[in-house]
Amino acid sequence: MEKRFVYADNAATTQVSEEVLNAMMPYFRTEYGNASSIYAMGRSAQKAVEEARAKVAKAIGADPSEIFFTSCGSESDNWALRGVCEKLAPKGKKHIVTTVFEHHAILHTCKALEKMGYEVTYVPVSDKGIVAPEDIKNAIREDTAIVSVMYANNEIGTIQPISEIAAVCKEKNVIFHTDAVQAVGHVEIDVHKQGIDLLSLSGHKIHAQKGIGAIYMRKGIVLPNLINGGAQERNRRAGTENVPAIVGLGRAIELATADIAEKAEIITARRNRIIDGILRLPHTRLNGDREKRLPGNVNISIEGVEGESLLLMLDMNGICASSGSACTSGSLDPSHVLLSLGLKHEVAHGSLRLSIDENTSDEDVDYILEVVPKVVERLRLMSPLWEKILKEDANKNN
Repeated sequence: MEKRFVYADNAATTQVSEEVLNAMMPYFRTEYGNASSIYAMGRSAQKAVEEARAKVAKAIGADPSEIFFTSCGSESDNWALRGVCEKLAPKGKKHIVTTVFEHHAILHTCKALEKMGYEVTYVPVSDKGIVAPEDIKNAIREDTAIVSVMYANNEIGTIQPISEIAAVCKEKNVIFHTDAVQAVGHVEIDVHKQGIDLLSLSGHKIHAQKGIGAIYMRKGIVLPNLINGGAQERNRRAGTENVPAIVGLGRAIELATADIAEKAEIITARRNRIIDGILRLPHTRLNGDREKRLPGNVNISIEGVEGESLLLMLDMNGICASSGSACTSGSLDPSHVLLSLGLKHEVAHGSLRLSIDENTSDEDVDYILEVVPKVVERLRLMSPLWEKILKEDANKNN
C-alpha cells in the first residue's frame, strides 16, 4: 500500500485557497492603509472592506448594511447571545432556548449567562441528530429573549429545519439566531426568505484564513456592542479592520457559493462512498441522519476501538481526521453531541469524523477505504473491549 497524504478534517479548518490568498496579498504589502483613514490608501482599504461586505451579504441573501465583520464564529455567537440578553433583560426577558448539541461557543456562553441570572432551556435532539420545531415551540416562554439553534452540526453534520424553527420564533415574537459556521458555503442560505434574525459565520471553514468571521443582524435589530473602543463597523464593533482577512472572506464566500449545488452533488457522492465502505465493517453505525447532512460530513462510531488511537494510526498513514470537534480534541470525555444521540460512552469514544471537500479526489476516497479497515482491524486485535463484543456475539448466536 503506497502511503499518500489525505486531508479529511475540513470541518475543523480548511486550506486557504490560492484565489483567496491572491486576493488578500495586496492588502498586506501595497494597499496596507488603515480603512478608517481619509487619505487615498485608507479610502482604498475601506472600499475593499465594503466590497467584501457586499459579497458576504449576497451569499446569504442579506443586505450589506446587515453584515458586521468579527474575528470568528465564536465572537459572532457571543455577540448574538449576550447582546440580545443584555438588551431585553430590562423587559424581564431572561430566558434562552437552545439545544443540547450546540457548539461550545453557544453552550459555554449560555453557562456564563446562567451565572449572571439567566435561565436556559436545552432542547433535546432525536437519535438522528435533528431538532424538532415543535420542541422549540414548547420550550418558548413569555420571558424568552432568544432562541439559538445551529444550522448544521459541527460533528455529525445534520442540517436542521431552520425555516420551520424561524417560523415558530416569529409566531412567538422571539429573536432567532443560528450558528451557521458549518453551513455557509456548503448549503444554500437565504436569511430573509428563511426568517433568520441573527446568523454567525466563519471564514476558515470555506478556505479563508483563520481569525475572520461575520454576524448578520436583521435590519431593525440593534444590539449593544460586544467590543467598545473605536468607531469601526459603523460604531458597532471597535478594532482596526483586518482588511486582508475581510477581503479574503469576501472572495472565499463568493467562490464557495458560486456553484454550490453542483459542488455539493459531487462531494455527496464521494461522502456516500466513504460511508458505505466503512459501514461494511461489523459493529459500526452512522451518526446523524443519512440524508439531512452536510455534503462532506462522515461521522461513524466503530465499536471496539478508541478514538484517539484510531486518529494516531490514521495519521501515521497520512490521513488527517477527527474524533469529534477540534475545539474539544484535548478532552478525554466522550463528545456531548454523540451522547445527545443516546450513544453509550464506549461507543461514542470510538467515533471517527471525516470531513471532505471539493479538493478530495476519488483516489483519496479509495485510499481512505483502503486504510481505515486495516487500521480498525489492527486496533481491534489489541482491544479487550473487542474481545468482549465478540464473546457477546457468540453467546447470542448459541
